[in-house]
Amino acid sequence: MILIATTVALLAVMAMAMIRAFAGPTIFDRVLAGNLFGTKVVLLIAVLGFLFGRPDFLDVALTYALINFISVIGVLRFVEITKRSTSKEEK
Repeated sequence: MILIATTVALLAVMAMAMIRAFAGPTIFDRVLAGNLFGTKVVLLIAVLGFLFGRPDFLDVALTYALINFISVIGVLRFVEITKRSTSKEEK
């Protein structure tokens, strides 16, 4: 019963993160919301793996966590480079 409540709570938090990702005033708010969503997906995969008795879901969750981390770093790096190049063009 507790794991089902945890799953519902994770889905609610994921919905709130998606709302923030679409409504975020700055790019950094959107990236942070995307990172939050990815983290909650990792938790959801782990909980579902425990619910269904499939411990191999943890491997999938760890792989997804690594992909989430690398993609957030890449997006932030891209934003930094484009911001730097647009500020040089304005001068």
